[in-house]
This record gives sequence, structure tokens and C-alpha cells, in this order.
Amino acid sequence: MGVQRQMVRAMTLSPPVVETPDDFVTFKYELPHFAKALRGDTPVRVVAIGSSSTAGRGDDVVPYPARLEMYLRWKYQQPFPPQFKLDVLNRGIGGQEAPDEFNRFNSDILAEKPSLVIWQVGTNAVFRKTHKIAETAEYINKGLDKLSGKDFDVLLMDPQYVTAMLRDESGGEWEQIVSLIAAAAKKAEVNLFRRWALMRHWHVYDNIALPDMIDPADKDDQLH
Repeated sequence: MGVQRQMVRAMTLSPPVVETPDDFVTFKYELPHFAKALRGDTPVRVVAIGSSSTAGRGDDVVPYPARLEMYLRWKYQQPFPPQFKLDVLNRGIGGQEAPDEFNRFNSDILAEKPSLVIWQVGTNAVFRKTHKIAETAEYINKGLDKLSGKDFDVLLMDPQYVTAMLRDESGGEWEQIVSLIAAAAKKAEVNLFRRWALMRHWHVYDNIALPDMIDPADKDDQLH
């Protein structure tokens, strides 16, 4: 639990003082393939797939896969020999959603032979409405079926709690997508990083203003 809390903190350069409830960052299932890779003598590979939350936006903010890679190397390289190698491969493409990402699974996930896959999904179904909520949910379940039974672990990440997702025109669709992602994770028995709930907690209970959780350069979208 402590390691996971540190991972969350490592994803921001100067994080404010906030609570990180264990319920939001504790994984329900173990990560046996990732753990096995860490104990082995072959390169450890994590694939992060998703939209701009994964890909990053411009050069002003370091995207989370790069920060996660730095943290994991710091955490796990110390007891290992110099030849130990750990990489987090950033396979995010801005504006995409579950159907688009599903079509990249063979080339961007399976071909990389990872030990852990992090799938950030759901944001653009609400923000850009690139696909209908029902179609997005269908492809999330379809994607998890495709990823199941492989030699890697899977972690889902739900949308960010930010101004853009809370606008009136969203029509409560964020509630649907967050619930559908949780249901899909439960059905597939994979871990879920509850980004929405965690950021909402920071805003509601730790009094972190929504603008303070957004990249200052993202004045138009108010998403990142």
C-alpha cells in the first residue's frame, strides 16, 4: 500500500499535501507476472496504452508513463545487477478511445511481450464523444477478453476528475463510464486504478481547487 501511494505521488512534480485513501490505491488482485519479471533476469516491460492522459500533451508536462518508469527504476533497480532493465513503453495516442485502442492491441501490446499492461480509458467517450458510451463499454469488455489469459497482468485506469469532465453538456455520462469501467474490471478480475475517485477526494475533502489539478497550459480544454 505504501509503495502504491508513493507511485501516485511520483506522478506529479510538486504535489500538494493530500490524503490518499487506501481504498483508492490498493489493488484487489496481485500482479504475479510483473512480480515474476522483477525476480527474473530478462528485461521488465510495462506497456501504457490510452489517450492523451497517457501520451502526454506538448512538452510542458512529463506524461505519467515516463514518471512511472523513473519511479520503478529507482524502486527496483537498487537490489538488482547493473544489467537489470525496466522500461515503461508509452503507447498513448491523443483523442483515442477504447475501439481505437483495441485495434492497436496486437501491435502495441501483444507484440511487445509485456509483464504489465496499464489501460487508461473512458475519457474521450465523455469529453470528445468520439464513441458512444455503450460502444466504449462494449470494447472495454472486448479488450479485457482479448488480454485475459496472457503472460502479463492488466490494470485499468478510469477518467480524470477535472473541469472538462464535469461540464453540464456531459449529461452525467461520466457517471456511466466510471461505473461501466468498474464493472468491467470486476467482471474480468483485473485491478482498477480509481483515478476519478482519488482526484474527487482531493477536490472535495482536501479542498484542492479544480484549476490547481490542471496543467496551466491547458486553459482551453481544462482536461490534462
